[in-house]
Amino acid sequence: MRTTVLAAALAAAVLLPGSTATAAPPTLGVCAPGELCLWEKADFKGTKRSHELSGTDIESCVTLPTGSGALALANRTGRPVTTYQSAECAETGEFQTYPGDGTWVPQSPYRVRAFKIWER
Repeated sequence: MRTTVLAAALAAAVLLPGSTATAAPPTLGVCAPGELCLWEKADFKGTKRSHELSGTDIESCVTLPTGSGALALANRTGRPVTTYQSAECAETGEFQTYPGDGTWVPQSPYRVRAFKIWER
């Protein structure tokens, strides 16, 4: 019981206006310039897959391996990237385009199964 009361008091202190306690800022995933990085779990956790322009056909649908997907991403390609819920880059499911000048998305609104890197 004492532990429960102490935990409740600490939680209340953090929530009081003017409190000096602050939450740690979110950590961005590490993604090198020129790369599209995709993490299997939200908040840049789990296995990371990196794709560079040198190994990716521009404006072609790139499907992630069957059974995998991404819930977080960083676009540092310098080009727009569209992510797709569909493994075929179909626009019948969810899709979203992210600018390439340094976009970090800790929580995708859907599991990314494919992407396209655009010329401009």
